[in-house]
Amino acid sequence: MARYIGPVCRLCRREGMKLFLKGERCHSEKCAIEKRNIPPGQHGKDRRPKILGYGLQLREKQKAKRVYGILERQFHTYFEKAARAKGITGENLLYSLERRLDNVIYRMGLGTSRAQARQLVRHGHIQVNDRKVNIPSFQVQQGDVVEVREKSRKNPMILAARDATAHQPAPSWLEVDREALKGRVIGGPKRDELVQIQLNEQLIVELYSK
Repeated sequence: MARYIGPVCRLCRREGMKLFLKGERCHSEKCAIEKRNIPPGQHGKDRRPKILGYGLQLREKQKAKRVYGILERQFHTYFEKAARAKGITGENLLYSLERRLDNVIYRMGLGTSRAQARQLVRHGHIQVNDRKVNIPSFQVQQGDVVEVREKSRKNPMILAARDATAHQPAPSWLEVDREALKGRVIGGPKRDELVQIQLNEQLIVELYSK
């Protein structure tokens, strides 16, 4: 599946807020938002225009896509599945995004960013229920055991990420054993624990419902 490979700090500047796309850098003084919180491009120094209506809906969709590191076609597929499922469409959408394997690895603290967690999955370092899974979009289910494979447990990048994220608590729907590099899905994501940024999923639903 395609992914964005351009500079990610400009994405945060475009949204005017931290999207936490570069791990520890986002928590340091080197963060682009801390240094120059202006939109990218030659007109970036101009005053940010007031956004209304469609613009607000578009920005919410773009923020969600960028936080989870997926592009338009895949994001729209997630929305269509959420709309067909029982329950509230917007919450169903966020639940599906949260249950992606790369996001679960990030939530477990084995990657300092979702991009790094995606790389770990793609390179075959992760297994689910004792089977190697190298698909970042794999959807975990309640009861699944997610862990680093035996041969990868001394990987310096994984150990460094675990130490760097030691201060970040795991969400309540994940039971994490950081020393064993292992976690278990014990429930479903809760709305108040979803994403690290302020996001109004109802605006995304309104955008796609036009």
